[in-house]
Amino acid sequence: MKMGIFWSSISWSKLLNLGIKSTILALLLFTLYRQLLTGDNQNELGRIFWQQLQNGNGYWVVITIILMPVNWLLESRKWQLLMQPLVPMSLGKAVGAILAGVTISMFTPNRIGEYGGRILAVEARHNWTAVLASLVGSFAQLLALLGFGMFGAFFFLQNKLNPEPYVLYSSFLLGFSLVLILGFIYFNVDLIIPLIRRFPLGKWRRPVLKQLLALRYYHRPLLFRAFFLAFFRYAVYCLQYYLMLRFFGLYAPFWAAFSGIATIFLIQTSIPLPPLMGLMARGEIALLVWSDYSDNTLGILAATFLLFIINLSVPALLGAGIIVKTNVLKSLGYEQNSS
Repeated sequence: MKMGIFWSSISWSKLLNLGIKSTILALLLFTLYRQLLTGDNQNELGRIFWQQLQNGNGYWVVITIILMPVNWLLESRKWQLLMQPLVPMSLGKAVGAILAGVTISMFTPNRIGEYGGRILAVEARHNWTAVLASLVGSFAQLLALLGFGMFGAFFFLQNKLNPEPYVLYSSFLLGFSLVLILGFIYFNVDLIIPLIRRFPLGKWRRPVLKQLLALRYYHRPLLFRAFFLAFFRYAVYCLQYYLMLRFFGLYAPFWAAFSGIATIFLIQTSIPLPPLMGLMARGEIALLVWSDYSDNTLGILAATFLLFIINLSVPALLGAGIIVKTNVLKSLGYEQNSS
């Protein structure tokens, strides 16, 4: 009787694992199908893409594709670095965790699924550690995005909208002050611990503080290294966007292009949408930003669309393969024995 119950539990475990993986895969494929194969402009975007290839502009795409693994290797190294004082792991394992996170983030608001994917790469007892390291890494990326986004938006607004000087400079001062405050918090992240102690968390007080104590391992040299990795990743992504604009025939001066790209990323960051809808929002913003340099509406949209395919769709499919090979229940702590 006991053996029957044991084998029954194993079977249900396998079925549940299969169900979770199938759901993730189905949601991913549905998201990609909706984005890549449906829509009013898909045929036109494809036509423009092939036209640019025939014009001999393919090297822009090749360079962008080469930069894709650089982009995700920088993110993987940043997460590995922040995990190192707590749960050391190889870079290869960190890459797998990052790709799994990309997969789940494709259909979750504001890419929050990245955290769910990353915890699959560590033992269940380290799940919250993985989330904490991811949050600090996201903070570093946000700081890089806001910092450079503020400068980009300043030059963009000055050249395109030409607002009153006092409006422009006061807005910049306010934004720059916010960045300085966030920078202080980031480089003194352990100060969050005494702050949280003041909150009436009830029964959650002890477990929350226990997890947050890990922030004491994040000394400034480590946080500086993580920030520099975030900055280089931001620079790589901006360069990829610039290359896509050049591929589709949009010729803007480099600094004007950088300020426009930084503005697009800055605005999109404030929109908590899944990548599918975030892509639509970014496309609309891109039309506004690049309208002074080109009336090629389809080319502008195609640049955003192709960058989405290269930087997110391909890594998401690779991450799906990693999730399929993972024992999800065991990673989440609901199964003690592998099945």
